[in-house]
Amino acid sequence: MSEPITVSIRREVDPARISEATAWVQTGVNLANKYPGFLGSGWVRAGEQSHVWHMLYRFANEETLEAWEQSPERTWWLSTGQAFVQSERSRRRTGIEGWFDEPPTGSIPVVDASGAALDETAPPPAPPRWKQAVTIWLGFFPVNLVFSYLISPVPGWDLLPIVVRVLVTTLVLTPIMTFWVLPFVTRSLRRWLAPRAPGAR
Repeated sequence: MSEPITVSIRREVDPARISEATAWVQTGVNLANKYPGFLGSGWVRAGEQSHVWHMLYRFANEETLEAWEQSPERTWWLSTGQAFVQSERSRRRTGIEGWFDEPPTGSIPVVDASGAALDETAPPPAPPRWKQAVTIWLGFFPVNLVFSYLISPVPGWDLLPIVVRVLVTTLVLTPIMTFWVLPFVTRSLRRWLAPRAPGAR
């Protein structure tokens, strides 16, 4: 099973058909919500009369996402929106980039399946790759160093084949990095990873 996947979609919608588009989006959320692995979704408009809509949905893994995206319900749902959805672009966020998503905040509401406003907006682009690399190194270096010091006194450790030592090291450090170290480092470096534009609140 793969890790959770967030799909970000930018759609251009006929601004004269807002009511239809709103009902259409909520219908899609309701349909997706019935599928195993569905973790949530939302949508936001760029402005009251804007034709640009941003939509997000998240599934537990690649398998459950594909089950939804290849389902007859979704095919039917997309076909019903062809009259007012003028264009569409989407991208998937998963793996390392997910650690660098800015916590969603903002004054434009995301609407859930019931129509209630949520205090969220679509996530901005991930930081540059070099900043991601520096952040990962800052987390990995001290953790690997501490582990090496702790494991070196173990009798026979240095006699093990290097493949076995690397296997044990990665098995131990990967969950530590994923669940504790990287979240802590990215929170600590948030302002550097995603600096706010001048004048932004």
